[in-house]
Amino acid sequence: MNWLRRWLGRGPRLHPEQSLALAAYRAQPVATAVTPLATLRFIVADVETTGLSPYVDRLISIGAVEVSAGKVRLGSGFEVVFRQPQASANANILIHGIDGTTQIAGLEPAAAMLQFLDYAEQAPLVGFHADFDRVMIDRASSEVLGYTLSNTWLDLAYLAPALLHQRGTALPQSLDEWTQLLGIENHARHNALADAVATAQLLQVVLARAIAAGTVTLADLLRLEKDQRWLSQR
Repeated sequence: MNWLRRWLGRGPRLHPEQSLALAAYRAQPVATAVTPLATLRFIVADVETTGLSPYVDRLISIGAVEVSAGKVRLGSGFEVVFRQPQASANANILIHGIDGTTQIAGLEPAAAMLQFLDYAEQAPLVGFHADFDRVMIDRASSEVLGYTLSNTWLDLAYLAPALLHQRGTALPQSLDEWTQLLGIENHARHNALADAVATAQLLQVVLARAIAAGTVTLADLLRLEKDQRWLSQR
């Protein structure tokens, strides 16, 4: 529907420099299906929102960190707060810790989203229960830029069981359970950047196991995730 809104003149109006920034993102090379995992740059992303409904609630912040050559690039961490028309409820603030003043003083949403696109480029995006993050980011991008991201998404909620679960043991269900199992510390749970760093460490373990098992390309990893999704629904 983005093209229809633009054709009718109802799409978001971007400043010329914002249009150029969006064009620069779209011109970035996309990782192909045969790209070796060992050479890929991944961006692990996590969001904080006003609630748990991906089609109703608003995006408050994105935290992200880069994983490349099998290493978590801690110095490359990214975080942005999207300006809110009004602060979220106190109960919501208690979860993510982004106070009302910070929310209202956040970055103008189009500028915030463009900062994320500049950081992520066309790298594959990774999350835990990534469908929620994907919908929230795509909704926000569509609303403020008139464009949804073209990045490939990977979901560790399916890849971790496919590669790390051992028969005869209880299957971890949550990010907390996986990080506890692997001894990964999360120093600020429900902070978008801290959650992204913890998830990136889980990705690091998953990638090492995948490569050791002969899963060598992005297409291999996507196929593995698809198979695990199918198995989880049986």
